[in-house]
Amino acid sequence: MDLSGKVAVVTGAGRGLGRAYAEALGAAGAAVVVNDVDAAAASEVAEAVVAAGGKAVVEAGAVGGSEVAQRLVDTAVKVFGRLDVMVTNAGILRDRVLWKMSDEDFDAVVEVHLRGTFTCARAAAVRMREQGEGGRLILISSPAGQRGNFGQTNYAAAKAGIVAMARTWALELARANITVNAVVPVAATEMTKTIPVFAPILEEAERTGDPLPDWVRKDEGLGTVEDVAGLIVYLASDASAGVTGQAVGIGGDKLTLWSHPQEKAVAITDGGWPADAIAAYWDGGAGFEPETYGIPAPKGA
Repeated sequence: MDLSGKVAVVTGAGRGLGRAYAEALGAAGAAVVVNDVDAAAASEVAEAVVAAGGKAVVEAGAVGGSEVAQRLVDTAVKVFGRLDVMVTNAGILRDRVLWKMSDEDFDAVVEVHLRGTFTCARAAAVRMREQGEGGRLILISSPAGQRGNFGQTNYAAAKAGIVAMARTWALELARANITVNAVVPVAATEMTKTIPVFAPILEEAERTGDPLPDWVRKDEGLGTVEDVAGLIVYLASDASAGVTGQAVGIGGDKLTLWSHPQEKAVAITDGGWPADAIAAYWDGGAGFEPETYGIPAPKGA
């Protein structure tokens, strides 16, 4: 993919997945605005992009509010002349079970993930519409937002909201030729290590230095951060012009398209459904095969 002439912003790009996205976009020819709350980490990534022959500039700050979002767009335009791609990757974790989660735990995660995605995407959309040449909004979600995950009320809610925003904005921005997609990545990162399902597998691989088992890469779709970056480059490119409103999963050797919520079972009765009629019908009717919930335990664990 040749992204020469395109300008991208990547939030939360100081480490992990965000760093992989920024470096891959830079290697493909895009000029990159590297954002992170850690200015030193962002500078290190920008230097790596430049050392590899790319173009990059740092704009540090914690995403969430409108001021930082606007600075990211303004920096892209001031330094590189335009904005073509916004990757909203920044995020934090404050994991607690429901009865132990504080208001502060909930608000902090929603502020960065959900509000930060909203403010950055809004600022980018305004600029892209002014340019009149289309653009790409690439919003980073999570399997937790698709299925739920124990101890992650705040994170799962925010990530589910991000997919809903992608679908909505795909409708609103279609006439401006701005595509909007959600990416559902799975990769070995510091954040992934906090998820009980994957923590033992990742710790073992880190301890031994061995690659992740083949069943982990294929069945679970869990690999390195570099495994995910190709999807970001594709969605940033002209080749993905017809792809919008989708939730696309990637990790390890696995590429997936997540389904959108839809009615699975439908029953109609004259006069509506009083409670006793629902109770009599449910187990053998609409509720015969209930949906699963939660991230499944690894098959090979």
